[in-house]
Amino acid sequence: MEPLPGSGGAARIADVAARAGVGVATVSRVLNGRANVRPATRDRVQEAIRALNYRPSSVARSLSLQRTMVVGAVLPWFTNPSAVQRVRGIVEGLSGSPYDLMVFDVESEDRQRRAFELFDRGDRADGLLVVSTLPPDAEVERIRSAGLPCILVDGVHPSLPSIAVDDAGGGETATRHLIELGHRRIAHIGDTPPEFRFDWSRDRTRGYERALERVGIEVRPEYVREGTRLLHVARGIATELLTLPDRPTAIFAASDTQAFGTLEAARALGIRVPEELSVIGFDDIEVASHVGLTTIRQPLFESGRRGAELLLRALSGRRVDVRTELLPLELIVRATTGPAPRT
Repeated sequence: MEPLPGSGGAARIADVAARAGVGVATVSRVLNGRANVRPATRDRVQEAIRALNYRPSSVARSLSLQRTMVVGAVLPWFTNPSAVQRVRGIVEGLSGSPYDLMVFDVESEDRQRRAFELFDRGDRADGLLVVSTLPPDAEVERIRSAGLPCILVDGVHPSLPSIAVDDAGGGETATRHLIELGHRRIAHIGDTPPEFRFDWSRDRTRGYERALERVGIEVRPEYVREGTRLLHVARGIATELLTLPDRPTAIFAASDTQAFGTLEAARALGIRVPEELSVIGFDDIEVASHVGLTTIRQPLFESGRRGAELLLRALSGRRVDVRTELLPLELIVRATTGPAPRT
């Protein structure tokens, strides 16, 4: 039964059950993500919830289930565009569930350790998504001992289910694209030694080196530079590369943000892109298409959504295998790469 118009009354769980033609216990199982509900019945209950704009009491649900009804997400660089895209995917993945999301942004190893200490007690969250960072082995053991469901997104550990991409393969694809355009003087801007035990940038550098070695191009130490994801740092590094006596004709940046810094450096030096310099990034964040950046697209949104989906599966008591699920990468060719200039 729907609340009477103008009565100010909110729909109750019994109203949802009556509309769907099921018992209150069945509605409760749907709300709590239980697996033992037939798909057709689940659909009727969810339709009734939407029609009645039913909002269950999170406090009552938590007390009855002895759960927090919260999913925790630990990630570094929360303001980075790629991290924002992953969080959007997580939010989408949780949207049909009764769980709220708590995000813990870690900016140092101390904050990372504190985050895991908070979550592995089990009284802050019912499950954990760890994004673009790796828990230390001791924390992994504590998480597993506490029975806290945990999914890694953009990271791999042999003891936890993981969603990831082949970063080395992506680095090789990016560099091979430049080689196929005739470039031989190819530089690379990567990251400093990885924080939080996370090695994606080094993997992309390994892919870059592998692509050069496959065609017999020597890796030139002066062409391989490290910085941070900050745009102004990448701009400074690119300026150094582009003022070398034998400057590169192409640059592979380990992230789109670093590629944007490279484009700014080229513009300031009066170097035309792509006529005199080709630039390729990695990630395909939203703004990349607007500036015509050639890049390696990784499914940022989908990785977050898929991580949330696996975590909900675990929280409902269903089996989640401890394995790494690799999502596909795609070369997106736009306006910042072209044939090597004739010399």
